[in-house]
Amino acid sequence: MALGSLLPELLPGGSGRTPLIERVARWAREKPDAPAFTFVDYSLDPAGKHITLSWAETDRRARATATALRQVTGPGERAALLLPQTLEYMMTMLGAMYAHVIAVPLFSPDLPGHADRLIGAYTDSEPAVIVTTRNALPHVEKFLADHDVPQPKEILFAEEVDLGLAGSWEDEPIGFDDLAYLQYTSGSTRRPAGVEITHGNVTANAAQLWSGWAPEKPDPELVSWLPLFHDMGLIATMALPLVRGDHAIYTDPVSFIMNPMRWLQLIADRPGKNVYTAGPNFAYEYVASMASPEKLEGLDLSGLTTCLNGAEPIRTSTLSTFAESLAPAGLRPGAQAPGYGLAEATVFVTAAAEDVPPKIISVDRDVLTQGEVRLCAADAERASTLVSCGRPSGQIVAIVDPDARTEQPDGHVGEIWVHGPNTAAGYWRNSERSQDTFGGELAEPGALPAGPWMKTGDYGVIHEGELYVTGRIKDLIIVDGRNHYPQDIEVTTQEAHPAVRPDHVAAFALPGEETERLVVVAERNRRVPLGRLDLDEVESAVRGAVNVEHEMSVHAFLLVEPGGVSRTSSGKIARAATRQRYLDGALPTTAARLASRK
Repeated sequence: MALGSLLPELLPGGSGRTPLIERVARWAREKPDAPAFTFVDYSLDPAGKHITLSWAETDRRARATATALRQVTGPGERAALLLPQTLEYMMTMLGAMYAHVIAVPLFSPDLPGHADRLIGAYTDSEPAVIVTTRNALPHVEKFLADHDVPQPKEILFAEEVDLGLAGSWEDEPIGFDDLAYLQYTSGSTRRPAGVEITHGNVTANAAQLWSGWAPEKPDPELVSWLPLFHDMGLIATMALPLVRGDHAIYTDPVSFIMNPMRWLQLIADRPGKNVYTAGPNFAYEYVASMASPEKLEGLDLSGLTTCLNGAEPIRTSTLSTFAESLAPAGLRPGAQAPGYGLAEATVFVTAAAEDVPPKIISVDRDVLTQGEVRLCAADAERASTLVSCGRPSGQIVAIVDPDARTEQPDGHVGEIWVHGPNTAAGYWRNSERSQDTFGGELAEPGALPAGPWMKTGDYGVIHEGELYVTGRIKDLIIVDGRNHYPQDIEVTTQEAHPAVRPDHVAAFALPGEETERLVVVAERNRRVPLGRLDLDEVESAVRGAVNVEHEMSVHAFLLVEPGGVSRTSSGKIARAATRQRYLDGALPTTAARLASRK
Protein backbone atom coordinates (compact mmCIF):
# COMPACT_ATOMS: atom_id res chain seq x y z
CA MET A 1 0.00 0.00 0.00
CA ALA A 2 1.21 3.53 -0.78
CA LEU A 3 0.32 6.84 0.83
CA GLY A 4 -0.27 10.23 -0.74
CA SER A 5 -0.54 11.66 -4.21
CA LEU A 6 1.16 14.29 -6.32
CA LEU A 7 -1.01 17.36 -5.93
CA PRO A 8 -0.78 19.49 -9.10
CA GLU A 9 -0.99 22.75 -7.18
CA LEU A 10 2.18 21.82 -5.27
CA LEU A 11 4.22 20.78 -8.27
CA PRO A 12 6.94 23.12 -9.54
CA GLY A 13 5.69 24.63 -12.76
CA GLY A 14 2.06 24.32 -11.68
CA SER A 15 -0.41 27.06 -12.45
CA GLY A 16 0.74 30.36 -11.03
CA ARG A 17 3.68 28.82 -9.17
CA THR A 18 7.06 30.54 -8.99
CA PRO A 19 10.37 29.61 -7.35
CA LEU A 20 10.16 30.24 -3.63
CA ILE A 21 12.91 32.87 -3.60
CA GLU A 22 10.89 35.07 -5.98
CA ARG A 23 8.19 35.36 -3.34
CA VAL A 24 10.46 37.55 -1.24
CA ALA A 25 9.94 40.34 -3.77
CA ARG A 26 6.21 39.62 -3.88
CA TRP A 27 5.77 40.06 -0.14
CA ALA A 28 8.01 43.14 -0.25
CA ARG A 29 5.49 44.65 -2.70
CA GLU A 30 2.29 43.41 -1.09
CA LYS A 31 3.14 43.76 2.62
CA PRO A 32 6.37 45.80 2.81
CA ASP A 33 6.06 46.74 6.49
CA ALA A 34 4.93 43.34 7.78
CA PRO A 35 7.49 41.47 9.89
CA ALA A 36 9.37 38.76 8.02
CA PHE A 37 12.22 37.50 10.25
CA THR A 38 12.90 38.24 13.89
CA PHE A 39 16.12 37.08 15.53
CA VAL A 40 16.14 36.95 19.31
CA ASP A 41 19.64 37.58 20.64
CA TYR A 42 20.20 36.43 24.22
CA SER A 43 23.87 37.42 24.14
CA LEU A 44 22.87 41.08 24.07
CA ASP A 45 20.12 40.79 26.67
CA PRO A 46 19.35 37.84 28.98
CA ALA A 47 15.67 38.54 28.36
CA GLY A 48 16.24 38.35 24.61
CA LYS A 49 16.74 41.33 22.28
CA HIS A 50 14.30 41.10 19.34
CA ILE A 51 15.75 42.31 16.01
CA THR A 52 13.16 42.33 13.23
CA LEU A 53 13.33 42.79 9.48
CA SER A 54 10.23 43.63 7.45
CA TRP A 55 9.61 42.01 4.09
CA ALA A 56 10.82 45.17 2.33
CA GLU A 57 14.03 45.17 4.39
CA THR A 58 14.49 41.44 3.82
CA ASP A 59 14.23 41.85 0.05
CA ARG A 60 16.63 44.79 0.08
CA ARG A 61 19.23 42.94 2.14
CA ALA A 62 18.90 39.77 0.08
CA ARG A 63 19.42 41.70 -3.17
CA ALA A 64 22.42 43.57 -1.75
CA THR A 65 23.93 40.25 -0.66
CA ALA A 66 23.28 38.78 -4.11
CA THR A 67 25.15 41.67 -5.71
CA ALA A 68 28.04 41.35 -3.24
CA LEU A 69 28.33 37.62 -3.90
CA ARG A 70 28.36 38.07 -7.66
CA GLN A 71 31.16 40.62 -7.33
CA VAL A 72 33.44 37.92 -5.93
CA THR A 73 32.14 34.70 -7.53
CA GLY A 74 29.98 33.41 -10.34
CA PRO A 75 26.76 31.46 -10.91
CA GLY A 76 27.08 27.80 -9.97
CA GLU A 77 30.02 28.32 -7.63
CA ARG A 78 29.65 27.57 -3.93
CA ALA A 79 29.49 29.95 -0.99
CA ALA A 80 30.17 28.37 2.41
CA LEU A 81 28.30 29.96 5.31
CA LEU A 82 30.75 29.93 8.22
CA LEU A 83 28.99 32.37 10.49
CA PRO A 84 26.83 32.38 13.61
CA GLN A 85 23.07 31.95 13.44
CA THR A 86 21.76 35.50 13.16
CA LEU A 87 19.77 37.58 10.69
CA GLU A 88 22.91 37.79 8.53
CA TYR A 89 22.85 34.01 8.10
CA MET A 90 19.30 34.15 6.78
CA MET A 91 20.04 37.06 4.46
CA THR A 92 23.06 35.22 3.07
CA MET A 93 20.94 32.18 2.22
CA LEU A 94 18.33 34.31 0.46
CA GLY A 95 20.98 36.40 -1.31
CA ALA A 96 22.75 33.31 -2.62
CA MET A 97 19.46 31.95 -3.96
CA TYR A 98 18.86 35.25 -5.79
CA ALA A 99 22.42 35.22 -7.15
CA HIS A 100 22.48 31.67 -8.58
CA VAL A 101 25.35 30.98 -6.19
CA ILE A 102 25.05 27.56 -4.56
CA ALA A 103 24.86 28.08 -0.81
CA VAL A 104 26.49 25.61 1.57
CA PRO A 105 24.79 26.20 4.93
CA LEU A 106 27.39 25.34 7.57
CA PHE A 107 28.42 27.14 10.78
CA SER A 108 31.18 29.05 12.48
CA PRO A 109 34.20 26.78 13.12
CA ASP A 110 34.11 27.51 16.86
CA LEU A 111 30.85 25.55 17.26
CA PRO A 112 31.93 22.65 19.48
CA GLY A 113 31.46 19.01 18.58
CA HIS A 114 31.13 19.33 14.81
CA ALA A 115 34.72 19.67 13.57
CA ASP A 116 34.78 16.49 11.45
CA ARG A 117 31.46 17.35 9.80
CA LEU A 118 32.68 20.84 8.95
CA ILE A 119 35.96 19.61 7.46
CA GLY A 120 34.18 16.97 5.38
CA ALA A 121 31.39 19.19 4.08
CA TYR A 122 33.64 22.17 3.39
CA THR A 123 36.21 20.06 1.54
CA ASP A 124 33.59 18.23 -0.52
CA SER A 125 31.84 21.43 -1.63
CA GLU A 126 35.05 23.30 -2.60
CA PRO A 127 33.60 26.76 -1.99
CA ALA A 128 34.84 29.71 -3.97
CA VAL A 129 33.86 32.15 -1.24
CA ILE A 130 33.37 32.04 2.52
CA VAL A 131 30.70 34.22 4.10
CA THR A 132 31.37 34.98 7.75
CA THR A 133 31.46 37.87 10.23
CA ARG A 134 34.32 39.95 11.64
CA ASN A 135 33.88 38.36 15.05
CA ALA A 136 34.04 34.84 13.57
CA LEU A 137 37.00 35.61 11.30
CA PRO A 138 39.70 34.40 13.75
CA HIS A 139 37.96 31.02 13.95
CA VAL A 140 37.70 30.84 10.16
CA GLU A 141 41.37 31.74 9.70
CA LYS A 142 42.39 29.08 12.23
CA PHE A 143 40.18 26.53 10.48
CA LEU A 144 41.79 27.28 7.12
CA ALA A 145 45.31 27.19 8.57
CA ASP A 146 44.94 24.04 10.67
CA HIS A 147 43.29 21.76 8.10
CA ASP A 148 44.08 20.63 4.59
CA VAL A 149 41.02 22.23 3.02
CA PRO A 150 40.49 24.29 -0.17
CA GLN A 151 41.34 27.96 0.22
CA PRO A 152 38.57 30.35 -0.90
CA LYS A 153 39.06 33.06 -3.47
CA GLU A 154 37.38 35.58 -1.20
CA ILE A 155 36.02 36.04 2.31
CA LEU A 156 32.84 38.12 2.50
CA PHE A 157 31.63 39.72 5.73
CA ALA A 158 27.86 39.43 5.93
CA GLU A 159 27.30 42.37 8.29
CA GLU A 160 29.37 44.68 6.05
CA VAL A 161 27.39 44.18 2.84
CA ASP A 162 26.55 47.62 1.44
CA LEU A 163 22.75 47.88 1.32
CA GLY A 164 23.16 50.39 -1.49
CA LEU A 165 24.05 47.45 -3.74
CA ALA A 166 20.42 46.30 -3.67
CA GLY A 167 19.42 48.81 -6.35
CA SER A 168 21.99 47.49 -8.81
CA TRP A 169 20.74 43.91 -8.67
CA GLU A 170 18.91 42.85 -11.83
CA ASP A 171 16.68 39.80 -11.51
CA GLU A 172 17.73 36.73 -13.47
CA PRO A 173 15.51 33.81 -14.50
CA ILE A 174 15.51 31.06 -11.85
CA GLY A 175 14.68 27.56 -13.05
CA PHE A 176 13.20 24.87 -10.87
CA ASP A 177 16.09 22.56 -11.80
CA ASP A 178 18.73 25.12 -10.79
CA LEU A 179 20.67 24.18 -7.66
CA ALA A 180 19.78 26.35 -4.67
CA TYR A 181 22.03 24.85 -1.98
CA LEU A 182 23.86 21.75 -0.79
CA GLN A 183 22.36 20.22 2.35
CA TYR A 184 25.06 18.12 3.97
CA THR A 185 23.85 15.06 5.83
CA SER A 186 25.00 14.33 9.32
CA GLY A 187 26.59 11.04 8.24
CA SER A 188 28.01 8.98 11.09
CA THR A 189 29.96 6.35 9.14
CA ARG A 190 31.33 8.20 6.10
CA ARG A 191 32.14 11.74 5.13
CA PRO A 192 29.03 13.92 4.87
CA ALA A 193 27.26 13.87 1.52
CA GLY A 194 25.90 17.05 -0.04
CA VAL A 195 22.28 16.60 -1.10
CA GLU A 196 21.62 18.71 -4.18
CA ILE A 197 18.55 20.78 -3.31
CA THR A 198 17.09 22.59 -6.30
CA HIS A 199 14.80 25.62 -6.32
CA GLY A 200 12.02 23.24 -7.33
CA ASN A 201 12.75 20.95 -4.36
CA VAL A 202 12.63 23.72 -1.78
CA THR A 203 9.55 25.33 -3.37
CA ALA A 204 7.65 22.04 -3.33
CA ASN A 205 8.70 20.99 0.16
CA ALA A 206 7.79 24.32 1.72
CA ALA A 207 4.30 24.06 0.22
CA GLN A 208 4.02 20.41 1.27
CA LEU A 209 4.96 21.26 4.83
CA TRP A 210 2.38 24.03 5.01
CA SER A 211 -0.25 21.67 3.67
CA GLY A 212 0.79 18.89 6.04
CA TRP A 213 0.65 21.23 9.02
CA ALA A 214 -2.88 22.38 8.05
CA PRO A 215 -2.07 26.06 8.49
CA GLU A 216 -5.42 27.49 7.44
CA LYS A 217 -5.89 29.22 10.78
CA PRO A 218 -5.32 33.01 10.74
CA ASP A 219 -2.12 34.79 11.69
CA PRO A 220 0.31 31.85 11.62
CA GLU A 221 3.81 32.39 12.97
CA LEU A 222 6.86 30.14 13.17
CA VAL A 223 9.00 29.94 16.32
CA SER A 224 12.31 28.08 16.17
CA TRP A 225 15.72 27.58 17.74
CA LEU A 226 16.80 24.81 15.34
CA PRO A 227 20.19 25.18 13.61
CA LEU A 228 19.91 26.66 10.13
CA PHE A 229 22.65 24.33 8.89
CA HIS A 230 20.29 21.41 9.55
CA ASP A 231 17.53 20.55 7.09
CA MET A 232 14.58 20.84 9.50
CA GLY A 233 15.74 24.17 10.86
CA LEU A 234 16.40 25.64 7.42
CA ILE A 235 13.09 24.67 5.83
CA ALA A 236 10.97 25.47 8.87
CA THR A 237 12.59 28.85 9.56
CA MET A 238 13.59 30.12 6.11
CA ALA A 239 11.33 28.44 3.57
CA LEU A 240 8.03 28.12 5.41
CA PRO A 241 7.43 31.87 5.91
CA LEU A 242 8.08 32.49 2.21
CA VAL A 243 5.05 30.41 1.15
CA ARG A 244 2.54 33.03 2.29
CA GLY A 245 4.63 35.85 3.62
CA ASP A 246 4.35 34.96 7.28
CA HIS A 247 6.55 35.77 10.27
CA ALA A 248 9.39 33.63 11.67
CA ILE A 249 10.87 34.26 15.12
CA TYR A 250 14.07 32.37 15.83
CA THR A 251 17.10 32.22 18.08
CA ASP A 252 20.23 30.08 18.08
CA PRO A 253 20.54 26.50 19.40
CA VAL A 254 22.99 27.42 22.16
CA SER A 255 20.45 29.81 23.67
CA PHE A 256 17.95 26.96 23.79
CA ILE A 257 20.39 24.48 25.31
CA MET A 258 21.37 27.00 28.01
CA ASN A 259 17.73 27.62 28.91
CA PRO A 260 15.07 25.47 27.18
CA MET A 261 12.27 27.52 28.74
CA ARG A 262 13.16 30.30 26.29
CA TRP A 263 11.49 28.21 23.57
CA LEU A 264 8.23 28.13 25.50
CA GLN A 265 8.48 31.82 26.36
CA LEU A 266 8.85 32.78 22.69
CA ILE A 267 5.71 30.75 21.93
CA ALA A 268 3.75 32.23 24.82
CA ASP A 269 4.77 35.76 23.76
CA ARG A 270 2.61 35.51 20.61
CA PRO A 271 -0.93 36.13 21.93
CA GLY A 272 -3.66 35.95 19.32
CA LYS A 273 -1.40 34.09 16.90
CA ASN A 274 -1.36 30.47 15.73
CA VAL A 275 2.17 29.33 16.45
CA TYR A 276 3.98 26.51 14.67
CA THR A 277 7.25 25.04 15.87
CA ALA A 278 9.40 21.94 15.44
CA GLY A 279 12.15 20.01 17.17
CA PRO A 280 13.73 16.60 17.64
CA ASN A 281 12.54 14.20 20.33
CA PHE A 282 15.35 15.07 22.73
CA ALA A 283 14.23 18.73 22.80
CA TYR A 284 10.74 17.85 23.98
CA GLU A 285 12.22 15.50 26.57
CA TYR A 286 14.57 18.26 27.72
CA VAL A 287 11.80 20.84 28.03
CA ALA A 288 9.52 18.44 29.92
CA SER A 289 12.29 17.70 32.43
CA MET A 290 12.75 21.43 33.10
CA ALA A 291 9.11 22.56 33.06
CA SER A 292 8.43 22.82 36.77
CA PRO A 293 5.17 24.47 37.92
CA GLU A 294 7.19 27.52 39.00
CA LYS A 295 8.76 27.94 35.55
CA LEU A 296 5.40 27.49 33.81
CA GLU A 297 3.73 30.14 35.91
CA GLY A 298 2.37 32.88 33.68
CA LEU A 299 3.02 31.00 30.42
CA ASP A 300 0.07 30.52 28.05
CA LEU A 301 0.69 27.88 25.38
CA SER A 302 -2.89 27.70 24.12
CA GLY A 303 -1.79 29.43 20.92
CA LEU A 304 0.62 26.60 20.03
CA THR A 305 -1.17 25.07 17.06
CA THR A 306 1.39 22.46 16.03
CA CYS A 307 4.74 21.28 17.37
CA LEU A 308 6.34 18.87 14.93
CA ASN A 309 8.45 16.10 16.47
CA GLY A 310 10.93 14.68 13.98
CA ALA A 311 14.59 14.14 12.98
CA GLU A 312 15.13 11.22 15.38
CA PRO A 313 13.19 8.23 16.79
CA ILE A 314 10.10 9.41 18.67
CA ARG A 315 9.65 8.03 22.18
CA THR A 316 6.12 7.36 23.35
CA SER A 317 7.25 8.28 26.85
CA THR A 318 8.37 11.69 25.58
CA LEU A 319 4.98 12.37 23.99
CA SER A 320 3.12 11.58 27.20
CA THR A 321 5.59 13.38 29.49
CA PHE A 322 5.56 16.52 27.35
CA ALA A 323 1.76 16.56 27.20
CA GLU A 324 1.37 16.07 30.96
CA SER A 325 4.08 18.54 31.94
CA LEU A 326 2.79 21.37 29.77
CA ALA A 327 -0.95 20.82 30.10
CA PRO A 328 -1.09 23.27 33.04
CA ALA A 329 0.19 25.97 30.66
CA GLY A 330 -2.63 25.33 28.20
CA LEU A 331 -0.94 22.95 25.74
CA ARG A 332 -3.69 21.33 23.67
CA PRO A 333 -3.64 17.50 23.48
CA GLY A 334 -3.64 17.66 19.68
CA ALA A 335 -0.73 20.08 19.32
CA GLN A 336 1.97 17.40 19.18
CA ALA A 337 2.60 16.20 15.62
CA PRO A 338 5.03 13.31 15.14
CA GLY A 339 6.60 13.43 11.70
CA TYR A 340 9.15 11.85 9.41
CA GLY A 341 11.64 13.39 7.04
CA LEU A 342 15.21 13.40 5.76
CA ALA A 343 17.58 15.66 3.85
CA GLU A 344 17.24 13.62 0.65
CA ALA A 345 13.56 14.66 0.53
CA THR A 346 14.56 18.29 1.25
CA VAL A 347 13.23 17.44 4.71
CA PHE A 348 9.48 16.94 5.15
CA VAL A 349 7.83 13.64 4.18
CA THR A 350 4.94 12.98 6.59
CA ALA A 351 3.32 14.49 9.67
CA ALA A 352 0.43 13.61 11.96
CA ALA A 353 -1.03 17.09 12.39
CA GLU A 354 -4.79 16.47 12.52
CA ASP A 355 -5.32 18.24 15.86
CA VAL A 356 -5.75 14.96 17.73
CA PRO A 357 -3.40 13.38 20.27
CA PRO A 358 -0.54 11.36 18.73
CA LYS A 359 -1.64 7.90 17.63
CA ILE A 360 0.26 5.09 19.31
CA ILE A 361 -0.29 1.40 18.60
CA SER A 362 0.88 -1.62 20.56
CA VAL A 363 2.16 -4.51 18.44
CA ASP A 364 3.41 -8.00 19.10
CA ARG A 365 7.20 -7.73 19.23
CA ASP A 366 7.81 -11.30 18.08
CA VAL A 367 5.61 -10.86 15.02
CA LEU A 368 7.28 -7.52 14.28
CA THR A 369 10.69 -9.20 14.20
CA GLN A 370 9.28 -11.35 11.39
CA GLY A 371 8.31 -8.27 9.39
CA GLU A 372 4.59 -7.91 10.17
CA VAL A 373 2.39 -5.80 12.43
CA ARG A 374 -0.10 -7.51 14.71
CA LEU A 375 -1.90 -5.38 17.26
CA CYS A 376 -1.93 -6.47 20.88
CA ALA A 377 -2.91 -5.09 24.26
CA ALA A 378 -0.67 -2.33 25.58
CA ASP A 379 0.07 -4.36 28.71
CA ALA A 380 0.82 -7.59 26.83
CA GLU A 381 4.06 -9.25 27.87
CA ARG A 382 5.64 -8.99 24.41
CA ALA A 383 4.23 -5.60 23.40
CA SER A 384 6.15 -2.88 21.56
CA THR A 385 4.79 0.56 20.80
CA LEU A 386 4.93 2.40 17.49
CA VAL A 387 4.14 6.08 16.89
CA SER A 388 2.22 7.18 13.81
CA CYS A 389 4.08 9.72 11.68
CA GLY A 390 0.93 10.52 9.74
CA ARG A 391 0.54 10.94 6.01
CA PRO A 392 2.45 12.72 3.24
CA SER A 393 1.23 15.75 1.32
CA GLY A 394 2.04 16.30 -2.34
CA GLN A 395 4.30 13.25 -2.57
CA ILE A 396 3.98 9.46 -2.49
CA VAL A 397 5.33 7.12 0.18
CA ALA A 398 5.52 3.38 -0.48
CA ILE A 399 6.70 0.43 1.60
CA VAL A 400 8.92 -1.72 -0.59
CA ASP A 401 10.75 -5.04 -0.37
CA PRO A 402 14.22 -3.66 -1.18
CA ASP A 403 15.46 -6.92 -2.70
CA ALA A 404 12.43 -7.75 -4.87
CA ARG A 405 11.62 -4.03 -5.46
CA THR A 406 7.93 -4.79 -4.97
CA GLU A 407 5.39 -2.90 -2.91
CA GLN A 408 4.52 -4.44 0.43
CA PRO A 409 0.90 -4.85 1.52
CA ASP A 410 -0.60 -2.95 4.44
CA GLY A 411 0.83 -4.19 7.74
CA HIS A 412 4.07 -5.57 6.30
CA VAL A 413 7.47 -4.03 7.07
CA GLY A 414 9.71 -2.87 4.22
CA GLU A 415 11.94 0.00 3.17
CA ILE A 416 10.32 3.44 2.97
CA TRP A 417 10.54 4.81 -0.58
CA VAL A 418 9.54 8.37 -1.51
CA HIS A 419 8.54 9.87 -4.88
CA GLY A 420 7.74 13.53 -5.39
CA PRO A 421 8.93 16.99 -6.51
CA ASN A 422 10.72 17.45 -3.19
CA THR A 423 13.10 14.49 -3.61
CA ALA A 424 16.58 15.53 -4.68
CA ALA A 425 18.23 14.34 -7.87
CA GLY A 426 21.45 13.23 -6.22
CA TYR A 427 24.49 13.92 -4.10
CA TRP A 428 27.08 16.51 -5.05
CA ARG A 429 29.73 14.91 -7.29
CA ASN A 430 28.84 11.38 -6.20
CA SER A 431 27.07 9.66 -9.09
CA GLU A 432 27.44 6.11 -7.75
CA ARG A 433 25.88 6.85 -4.38
CA SER A 434 23.29 9.06 -6.08
CA GLN A 435 22.08 6.21 -8.27
CA ASP A 436 21.92 3.87 -5.29
CA THR A 437 19.77 6.27 -3.24
CA PHE A 438 17.73 8.21 -5.78
CA GLY A 439 17.40 5.71 -8.63
CA GLY A 440 14.88 3.30 -7.13
CA GLU A 441 12.67 1.50 -9.68
CA LEU A 442 9.67 -0.67 -8.83
CA ALA A 443 9.67 -4.07 -10.55
CA GLU A 444 5.86 -4.14 -10.62
CA PRO A 445 4.66 -0.53 -10.28
CA GLY A 446 0.97 -1.11 -10.98
CA ALA A 447 -0.76 2.23 -10.40
CA LEU A 448 2.37 3.75 -8.88
CA PRO A 449 5.16 5.53 -10.79
CA ALA A 450 7.87 3.09 -11.83
CA GLY A 451 10.49 5.61 -10.70
CA PRO A 452 12.60 7.32 -9.78
CA TRP A 453 12.09 6.57 -6.11
CA MET A 454 14.27 7.82 -3.29
CA LYS A 455 15.27 4.92 -1.04
CA THR A 456 15.41 6.19 2.54
CA GLY A 457 17.34 3.37 4.20
CA ASP A 458 14.62 3.26 6.87
CA TYR A 459 12.27 0.38 7.63
CA GLY A 460 8.61 1.22 8.07
CA VAL A 461 5.07 -0.05 7.78
CA ILE A 462 1.75 1.43 6.71
CA HIS A 463 -1.13 0.64 9.03
CA GLU A 464 -4.64 2.02 8.52
CA GLY A 465 -3.35 4.66 6.13
CA GLU A 466 -0.56 6.04 8.34
CA LEU A 467 3.21 5.62 8.32
CA TYR A 468 5.07 4.00 11.22
CA VAL A 469 8.88 4.04 11.17
CA THR A 470 10.47 0.94 12.71
CA GLY A 471 14.21 1.57 12.32
CA ARG A 472 17.28 2.01 10.14
CA ILE A 473 18.10 -0.85 7.77
CA LYS A 474 21.84 -0.58 8.41
CA ASP A 475 21.25 -0.67 12.18
CA LEU A 476 19.10 -3.82 12.17
CA ILE A 477 20.41 -6.54 14.49
CA ILE A 478 19.79 -10.10 13.27
CA VAL A 479 20.29 -12.81 15.87
CA ASP A 480 19.27 -16.41 15.21
CA GLY A 481 17.27 -15.34 12.17
CA ARG A 482 15.17 -12.76 14.03
CA ASN A 483 15.24 -9.03 13.36
CA HIS A 484 15.73 -6.75 16.34
CA TYR A 485 15.50 -2.96 16.20
CA PRO A 486 18.29 -1.34 18.21
CA GLN A 487 16.11 1.42 19.62
CA ASP A 488 13.94 -1.21 21.36
CA ILE A 489 17.02 -2.74 23.00
CA GLU A 490 18.27 0.72 23.94
CA VAL A 491 15.01 1.56 25.72
CA THR A 492 15.14 -1.74 27.60
CA THR A 493 18.73 -0.96 28.63
CA GLN A 494 18.04 2.54 29.93
CA GLU A 495 15.07 1.28 31.93
CA ALA A 496 17.07 -1.60 33.45
CA HIS A 497 19.10 0.47 35.94
CA PRO A 498 19.16 4.12 37.10
CA ALA A 499 22.91 4.30 36.42
CA VAL A 500 22.20 4.23 32.66
CA ARG A 501 21.72 7.69 31.16
CA PRO A 502 18.39 7.87 29.24
CA ASP A 503 18.61 8.35 25.45
CA HIS A 504 22.39 7.80 25.49
CA VAL A 505 22.58 4.10 24.64
CA ALA A 506 23.88 2.47 21.44
CA ALA A 507 23.04 -1.14 20.56
CA PHE A 508 24.75 -2.74 17.56
CA ALA A 509 25.85 -6.09 16.19
CA LEU A 510 29.19 -7.73 15.59
CA PRO A 511 29.66 -10.71 13.27
CA GLY A 512 29.81 -14.12 14.95
CA GLU A 513 30.55 -17.63 13.76
CA GLU A 514 26.89 -18.63 13.47
CA THR A 515 24.90 -15.49 14.16
CA GLU A 516 25.40 -11.82 14.98
CA ARG A 517 26.41 -10.88 18.51
CA LEU A 518 24.79 -8.02 20.42
CA VAL A 519 26.90 -5.27 21.96
CA VAL A 520 25.38 -2.54 24.14
CA VAL A 521 27.24 0.67 25.02
CA ALA A 522 25.58 2.94 27.57
CA GLU A 523 26.58 6.24 29.11
CA ARG A 524 26.74 6.61 32.88
CA ASN A 525 24.03 8.73 34.47
CA ARG A 526 25.69 11.58 36.38
CA ARG A 527 22.90 11.44 38.96
CA VAL A 528 24.37 8.21 40.31
CA PRO A 529 27.57 9.10 42.23
CA LEU A 530 30.69 7.20 41.19
CA GLY A 531 31.30 6.20 44.77
CA ARG A 532 27.98 4.32 44.91
CA LEU A 533 28.28 2.70 41.49
CA ASP A 534 28.40 -1.09 41.24
CA LEU A 535 29.42 -1.98 37.68
CA ASP A 536 28.58 -5.66 38.08
CA GLU A 537 25.11 -4.78 39.31
CA VAL A 538 24.46 -2.49 36.32
CA GLU A 539 25.68 -5.07 33.83
CA SER A 540 23.66 -7.85 35.43
CA ALA A 541 20.51 -5.71 35.34
CA VAL A 542 20.99 -4.86 31.66
CA ARG A 543 21.76 -8.43 30.61
CA GLY A 544 18.75 -9.75 32.49
CA ALA A 545 16.36 -7.14 31.09
CA VAL A 546 17.46 -7.70 27.49
CA ASN A 547 17.23 -11.46 27.91
CA VAL A 548 13.68 -11.26 29.29
CA GLU A 549 12.35 -8.56 26.95
CA HIS A 550 14.02 -9.65 23.71
CA GLU A 551 14.93 -13.30 24.32
CA MET A 552 18.53 -12.72 23.35
CA SER A 553 21.82 -12.56 25.19
CA VAL A 554 24.18 -9.58 25.36
CA HIS A 555 27.61 -10.51 24.03
CA ALA A 556 29.22 -7.43 25.59
CA PHE A 557 28.02 -4.54 27.74
CA LEU A 558 30.08 -1.42 28.30
CA LEU A 559 29.27 1.49 30.62
CA VAL A 560 31.05 4.63 29.40
CA GLU A 561 31.46 8.15 30.67
CA PRO A 562 29.00 10.93 29.72
CA GLY A 563 29.58 11.96 26.12
CA GLY A 564 31.04 8.57 25.24
CA VAL A 565 28.25 7.50 22.87
CA SER A 566 28.71 9.13 19.45
CA ARG A 567 25.93 11.28 18.03
CA THR A 568 25.29 12.87 14.65
CA SER A 569 25.07 16.64 14.18
CA SER A 570 21.28 16.42 14.52
CA GLY A 571 21.53 14.60 17.83
CA LYS A 572 20.79 11.05 16.72
CA ILE A 573 22.63 8.09 18.20
CA ALA A 574 25.50 7.29 15.81
CA ARG A 575 25.60 3.53 16.25
CA ALA A 576 28.12 2.79 13.51
CA ALA A 577 30.55 5.40 14.83
CA THR A 578 30.16 4.07 18.38
CA ARG A 579 30.70 0.55 17.05
CA GLN A 580 33.97 1.58 15.40
CA ARG A 581 35.19 3.29 18.56
CA TYR A 582 34.31 0.14 20.50
CA LEU A 583 36.36 -1.99 18.09
CA ASP A 584 39.23 0.51 18.31
CA GLY A 585 39.14 0.44 22.11
CA ALA A 586 38.64 4.20 22.10
CA LEU A 587 35.58 4.50 24.34
CA PRO A 588 35.99 6.27 27.72
CA THR A 589 34.87 3.46 30.03
CA THR A 590 33.58 4.07 33.51
CA ALA A 591 35.68 1.12 34.68
CA ALA A 592 38.82 3.02 33.66
CA ARG A 593 37.54 6.14 35.42
CA LEU A 594 36.98 4.19 38.62
CA ALA A 595 40.39 2.56 38.37
CA SER A 596 42.06 5.96 38.04
CA ARG A 597 40.45 7.10 41.31
CA LYS A 598 42.03 4.31 43.32
